[in-house]
Amino acid sequence: MDVVRELALLAEAHGGIIETKVAERHDISRTMLFALHKKEKLRRIAQGQYIFPDDIQDELLSLSRRSKKIVFSHETALFLHGFSDRTPFEHTITIPSAAVVSPEIRAECKVYYIKPELFELGKTVLKTTQGNKVPAYDLERTVCDLIRSRSRVGTETFLHALKLYASSPAKDLHRLYGYAKQLHVANVLRRYLEVLL
Repeated sequence: MDVVRELALLAEAHGGIIETKVAERHDISRTMLFALHKKEKLRRIAQGQYIFPDDIQDELLSLSRRSKKIVFSHETALFLHGFSDRTPFEHTITIPSAAVVSPEIRAECKVYYIKPELFELGKTVLKTTQGNKVPAYDLERTVCDLIRSRSRVGTETFLHALKLYASSPAKDLHRLYGYAKQLHVANVLRRYLEVLL
């Protein structure tokens, strides 16, 4: 089988992205990937990641593959939940306060830090618009994060999300209040929901 066809199969199996480490496991070297990039048969989207030139890059999948310590949160999680009709200008991630992400990720994303013991709270897997699975916070954790960061996300975004959540049949108020207590926003949440519910 020729290399380009094998790479096409790898891309198909991995959300469109060819990672150097995956290619090497299939005996395709970094040198070969770089040579194909030079010939414009591959496009480099990040360090160690390539896609075919005509493919659309899944930015969220690319980011999630670059670090196991990120979870999509705030505005990006709202978008993934379908609670926002526009793609965020800047993706939002949360990482444990002790973790370090690359300067490239910090340049591309708005980064929030959380105590390591709260990092996994509400973590789930959601699908991107291209159908790839990425780590993100569930709706209740997202609402709590928006309350915690309401001065940074903006009043309009925060209130719009809260109104949509309050009218959603999928809401889980028991889970929401449980998260709110752990994240120390229960009193603020109660004030807003008393008006909306």
